[in-house]
Amino acid sequence: MIRALIYLAIILIGLCISPFLVGNTGYLYIAISDYQIETSLVFAFIAIIVFYSVLQLAEFIFIFLVNLVVNSRYLPERWRKNTARKHTLLGALALAEEDWEIAEKAMLKGAAKGEIPTLNYLAAARAAQHQSSTKLRDTYLKKAENDPIARNAVSTTRARYLFQQGELTQARLELDKLAPTSKSKPALLKLAIELYQAQKDWQALKLILPIIKKKQLLSETELNQLALMSNTQVLTTAAETSLQELEKCWHWLSRIERKQPEYLALYAMGLSKNQHQEQAVSLLIKQVKKQASKALFDALPKLISHTNLDALKQLLALETQYSEDPDYLACIASIYQQQEDFQQAKIWWQKACHLQETQANLAGLALAHSQLKEHERAIQTYQKAINL
Repeated sequence: MIRALIYLAIILIGLCISPFLVGNTGYLYIAISDYQIETSLVFAFIAIIVFYSVLQLAEFIFIFLVNLVVNSRYLPERWRKNTARKHTLLGALALAEEDWEIAEKAMLKGAAKGEIPTLNYLAAARAAQHQSSTKLRDTYLKKAENDPIARNAVSTTRARYLFQQGELTQARLELDKLAPTSKSKPALLKLAIELYQAQKDWQALKLILPIIKKKQLLSETELNQLALMSNTQVLTTAAETSLQELEKCWHWLSRIERKQPEYLALYAMGLSKNQHQEQAVSLLIKQVKKQASKALFDALPKLISHTNLDALKQLLALETQYSEDPDYLACIASIYQQQEDFQQAKIWWQKACHLQETQANLAGLALAHSQLKEHERAIQTYQKAINL
């Protein structure tokens, strides 16, 4: 377009100045070897313009013919690529609308001559997964895996689909091939968390928690809950195995974790299961003297036997310190109840209920009334607990 405008401008300029050149044509003499050309300046100027125009036209015709030949030779291939692009777009729109059947078919049609067939196969596998077509899904994933760059992504996708299908063992095999580490992508680490929880593999979950914390993939609350869950299960399982395994897991915890009341209570329960009851009671009472904790107060009645009067005396000595702590009062009441001193148990349960009326405290008080043959008050207390 610009070139045509230039030509037009040249012609218009020529028309404008031609009247001035008619009276003064000028003279041009060109000698090349034995050839000599004599002409006017105006004619030479017009000849140059005509020659240049013919040259441009010849160039245009030559390029047009070359493009025509090339395009006619590769035209079917271009058609196929354009068709594949249209099918891929149709499949993407179907995925967005969650029309899985159309999405699967469209993505497969677009994969043959598509620009990135791996993406088409992954999308087709997703559509097949939603249609519960596991064999087709695995076929598509296998084709997508032919691309070396996509192998990790395909393995992660396969593990996720197997997990959703309920094939936990197969999903774990795929996950273990990827070996989640600090360099793994967030999607793989989140899948590992879900799979380890489903398999109740608390040891594996505990190992990746520092990575999860470093990458900030979970909120602090969620991370603490996972840590509590995994440590609790690990200590419980170790306690049921042997004392050596319990000690190993206990020292595996960090120094801060070993000071947490929940883990101290579990460790003490494990010691008691492995014939170290006195050590367990001594550990909890020592910790109780430093700080009050519901987990410790709940564990003590389970560890103190009816003959262990010394432990009860040590706890009673803390009454002035924890007189306003309902968990401490409930702990003393439970110990008296185990020792069949129901009158004292009733007194301490009443103190606990006075501070905090919970179902557990009211149930303990009702049981004490029942053991003292105070059936009417026991029924009233049970009813009150039920109403809560």
